[in-house]
Amino acid sequence: MKLRGGRPYYGHVLGVLLLETRFPRVPGDVGNAESYPFPVLFKVVRGATIKRVVKEADRSLLEPFLEAALEIEPYVKAITTSCGFLVLFQDELASKLRVPVFTSSLLMVPLVQRLVGGKVGIVTADSSSLTERHLEAAGIAGGVYIKGLENKPEFSRAILGNSEDMDVGRVEEEVVKASKELVEQHPDVKALVFECHNLSPFSKSVQRETGLPVFDFISFAKFVYSAVVKQSWSWER
Repeated sequence: MKLRGGRPYYGHVLGVLLLETRFPRVPGDVGNAESYPFPVLFKVVRGATIKRVVKEADRSLLEPFLEAALEIEPYVKAITTSCGFLVLFQDELASKLRVPVFTSSLLMVPLVQRLVGGKVGIVTADSSSLTERHLEAAGIAGGVYIKGLENKPEFSRAILGNSEDMDVGRVEEEVVKASKELVEQHPDVKALVFECHNLSPFSKSVQRETGLPVFDFISFAKFVYSAVVKQSWSWER
């Protein structure tokens, strides 16, 4: 067998474009390597702050994200980002890269709607910033209810406020409470999708408390992984 080199490292499957943050990344979070059952390659996009991405939807960040994606593309089989609000860059990034790109867990919503045959609840980091433009960019045409975490004290302080410390237990309680509030307000919700890529650590608790299917970023990453790295079967040689 002959192998071709020319690269500084090998073996990564997923490239993750990270916002420039400092809040803790617990296991299950998009920015924690332990969250994945396969190798990931992280790349911080300098200047991509929470404020610029979530609050301002700053279009000038497209070029830095594209440059970062092109830099890691030779070393991975798919590329994602660490924030669901970056769905606004989905089409531009996908059209410029040779590997699959999934910028946001919001891209799952149309599929989940078909799977459950009804309404889907979206739990987002900030409902005041999640606009129709974001939904349209994800291919979502109605049929959703949205619940934000911007008014939950610890989530707002630690994650939206980009603090260096976080009470994980309190954040979990707030995510569960917000999810239950959404379901209580809209009993016709048949499934939940977490827009925020930091919420995957709390999916099990939310599923237990609501009794609903919960689709999060890590679910999506595993789905894409299964497409770009195929399983070998016992009969294959």
